[in-house]
Amino acid sequence: MRYPLLTIATLTLALSAPAANKLKVLIVDGQNNHKWDITTPVLKDALESSTAFTVEVSTTPQKGSPADAWASWNPTFSDYAVIVSNYNGEPWPQAVRSSFDAYVKGGGGFVSIHAANNSFPEWKEYNQMIGVGGWGGRDEVSGPWLYVKDGKLFRDTSAGKGGAHGAQHEFIVEIQNSDHPITRGLPKRWLHAKDELYSRLRGPAENVEILATAMSDLTSQNEPNLMVLSYGQGRVFHTTLGHADYSMLDRGFYETLQRGTEWAATGDTKATAEVPADFPSENKVAIIKLNGYPKQAAPAPKK
Repeated sequence: MRYPLLTIATLTLALSAPAANKLKVLIVDGQNNHKWDITTPVLKDALESSTAFTVEVSTTPQKGSPADAWASWNPTFSDYAVIVSNYNGEPWPQAVRSSFDAYVKGGGGFVSIHAANNSFPEWKEYNQMIGVGGWGGRDEVSGPWLYVKDGKLFRDTSAGKGGAHGAQHEFIVEIQNSDHPITRGLPKRWLHAKDELYSRLRGPAENVEILATAMSDLTSQNEPNLMVLSYGQGRVFHTTLGHADYSMLDRGFYETLQRGTEWAATGDTKATAEVPADFPSENKVAIIKLNGYPKQAAPAPKK
């Protein structure tokens, strides 16, 4: 049974939904070049506030931990409807990698958040799951650079490093596919809070569909920021948004994360969530009010 995503009108009814009928989510964190300890609570709030999910967190050993610490970290992925990665760090143990690959390939859901697409450049199957990623030595050998021009998807195979972004800024997210349940009903263009706008992402780019893009200040191309992929029988939602807590505290981020996580978990192609009344417009950012957040200070605009 599908429960409605968060809107003022449906919140009261949805709160009564029994936990047994909610989708179980596991967030993986513990290492990242971004402040995972600050952003994971925002991700947890974004999902739990929709009332469609119950959320648990699995935190990996710290960077440089001995092998015995890693040996004790072995999540049972099959206990969950969907795995959300807020992780970018050391390689997981082979047993965990094999378990995760089997989970997604066998029909599990996976959500990649922002710098999670920087992770594991050497892990072939992971890169097939996320489609494209950045940094970590990725280049033309890793696969094409994807961007959208005049409504068409381009696969640029020319030489170049994978992964870049300019100074953080607000930018317009432009929906490229309004028929998918993740984007259905959303404004064609909406202003996203200050964030890193990823560009020049490269990878296998197989079985990928671009749902939304943003015009890069570096490349002057429409770079993908919301994507869906199939991997075996599994479903992947890949968002490049969400650099910091102030980036995630954007109604557009909350809404697309909720929808994307539900789609990855269920594969429901007919579901249509109500669009929140406070969803951002093309000219105005809409910020979530979460007690104690943001903890990070957004950089001041350059003069």
